Amino acid sequence: MNKIYLIFGSLLATQFVQGDEINSGDAAWILTSTALVLLMTLPGLALFYGGLVRSKNVLSVLMQCFTIACLMSVCWVVYGYSLAFKGDGLFIGDLSALFLNGVERDSISGTLPESVFITFQMTFAIITPALVVGAFAERMKFTAMCIFSVAWFTFVYLPACHMVWGGGYLGSIGVIDFAGGLVVHATCGIGALVAAIYLGQRNGFMKSPMPPHNRTMVMIGASMLWVGWFGFNAGSAVAADSSAGMAMLVTHISAATGALTWMAIEWIKSGKATMIGIATGMVAGLATITPASGSVGPAGALLIGFLAGLVCFYSTQAVKSYFKIDDSLDVFPVHGVGGILGIIMIAFVGNPDGFLGSGAAGISEDGAIAQLMIQLQGVIVISAYTAIVTYVILKLVSTVTDLRASEEDEDVGLDMSEHNEQGYSL
Repeated sequence: MNKIYLIFGSLLATQFVQGDEINSGDAAWILTSTALVLLMTLPGLALFYGGLVRSKNVLSVLMQCFTIACLMSVCWVVYGYSLAFKGDGLFIGDLSALFLNGVERDSISGTLPESVFITFQMTFAIITPALVVGAFAERMKFTAMCIFSVAWFTFVYLPACHMVWGGGYLGSIGVIDFAGGLVVHATCGIGALVAAIYLGQRNGFMKSPMPPHNRTMVMIGASMLWVGWFGFNAGSAVAADSSAGMAMLVTHISAATGALTWMAIEWIKSGKATMIGIATGMVAGLATITPASGSVGPAGALLIGFLAGLVCFYSTQAVKSYFKIDDSLDVFPVHGVGGILGIIMIAFVGNPDGFLGSGAAGISEDGAIAQLMIQLQGVIVISAYTAIVTYVILKLVSTVTDLRASEEDEDVGLDMSEHNEQGYSL
């Protein structure tokens, strides 16, 4: 079983080792985890993003997150699950489970009802394209967002999911990604960076203040993300066992450490600690521990959380201030950089016999450097593939409809120009 964990990642272990009967404890925990991960998108991410934008765009962000949840759910049932988890292709699955063909009430995946595994994985497919929304917030048209999200889910998320978790190429060479450093955070981060560059800066970027309009909403959304992330990481053990318990513990430790690190840097630099800063540091800590949460112990989580707060803070500064890229809500420097950092750190802190590791999903028997080379291969493949395909999707969508709202509509705000509604009636 440890070999299966090493090769395919713990999330897929039960997919390939079929159990004889359902374990009610495992099923109950994954049912709970599924609800927790959906809580991360609706309402967690929606409120977090909604609070970070200006008041004239808050409803548009909430609408985008809600719509993506509905779109991805339908796409997952129709063809997504099949392409991600069926078949033995190196880069994509097959359509043998189109419309969930063959999935019955009594179908079993490991120790779970297959329906539970399908729904749990659906919540990952929902939140990943929803995270990309933060890169083009306040300027992409709603029609373009819908088309882009479906295409991005189909041609970026599904191949990445299959390659890492569905028995594809990266899983077969030993890439470790317990809960989504590559599949979720690297893809959404790289996709966000490409989208932000392609669409260009918002009107007034670096010239006019664009402060978050509701910091209270940001705190509430961030708190829901923190709680929901326990389902994201501990649920990825696909069992109610010691791996899930350790994943939950290290997830919390990294989140707290990342938050404090970010807050401390901000406090030292400006003399003030802010709500936005500590909340963003928490998300960075969560994103970075995600791929390593099945490999590290408490000490390793402290180290990863500290590095997450430090590296993601300065990455955020570099993207906006140095490169002048308008990634509206810092998706790439927080999720992309954090997820990739976590993938790399597994090679150094994931040794099951070391002080920093937990022994759940250890590194290659050939040592840390060998595992590092494997992890880097995963980073390069996923990053390059995501960047190229995201650019192509944006280019093609732009031939069908305008990607960006007009300057006038952007000044009015997307709430009124795209939805004819307002977030607030005062």
